[in-house]
Amino acid sequence: MSETRKEGKAPLWMLIEKQIQHYTDEDFTEANTLAISKKIAKELDKTGYNVSKHGGNWMQLKTAVKARNRVGRPFIEDFDRAVAALGLDDITDTYATAMKIIADLGRDWPSFLASEHRADVNEIVGNKKIELMVAKAKALAGEPGIRYLISESFAPQAIIEALSVSEDEYKSVKSKVDAELAEKERVQKLFDAVKAASEEDKIKHLLKNNAADELITEIGGIEQPTIDAVKKAMEEELAEKKRKEEELAAKKAAEAAGPALEDIDSDDMLEYIEGIREILDFSDVEKDIRTMCEQSSIPKALVDIAISNPDKLDELEKKAGG
Repeated sequence: MSETRKEGKAPLWMLIEKQIQHYTDEDFTEANTLAISKKIAKELDKTGYNVSKHGGNWMQLKTAVKARNRVGRPFIEDFDRAVAALGLDDITDTYATAMKIIADLGRDWPSFLASEHRADVNEIVGNKKIELMVAKAKALAGEPGIRYLISESFAPQAIIEALSVSEDEYKSVKSKVDAELAEKERVQKLFDAVKAASEEDKIKHLLKNNAADELITEIGGIEQPTIDAVKKAMEEELAEKKRKEEELAAKKAAEAAGPALEDIDSDDMLEYIEGIREILDFSDVEKDIRTMCEQSSIPKALVDIAISNPDKLDELEKKAGG
């Protein structure tokens, strides 16, 4: 039985194919095949695999040489070409991609369909995916690149080394990403709390709780025009609410101020003026005067005169028949 792999080393089948790649069609003529195979075996012995004196490994080498002669080109060229052609979109599932490569190459190289190759090819495809993701991150550059590798679950040290960034740079971006994820989780809970509500009520609930439009769209699948329409409706509701509050406040202020001078009858006028004079005898501090007048329900119009022009009280008193 052949040795398929030693820990820390490339698989034997790959080392065999890389050695075969160094030789031409002429090297593998019937007269030269055995000598070249022995030469390759000695080179492979140096890698830690015993090929020259291991029956299974020697048979694996002979089978690979025979396949190379039959197809007329080194297998490794086809394999490397297949891996090199992969893009990120081709590797959504590394194992599925590995199996596709094996199936495609197996048409010309049937021995490659053997199950022992699957784990090795899966690992190679996985490494290719990592290589492509790092290349994408480098193309994005700076913070976007760091964010991308974080989103792909790269370890912190791997990101720092792959993008040649400092630990502080990484931590700065990571803290932002963590905050954004926490906010997404918060907004998701807001959605969950109103999942039975209408779309309009959901949007209102989210906006009242300071959820960003982008997250409402991302998490709830609600389009921006719909959000804008609800915002406009809410603004109109708030404007109407403010108008009513202002009207109520004005009404209360008018009630607190009391009637205008011309609306005070003579008897009330004389009573108010008498009360003001008692208060003026007690204090000449405006704040105290206003407070006591308010407590005595004296109209603000009379209070203003008592403070600004107290002598006019005599004129008003006389006019009222006092």
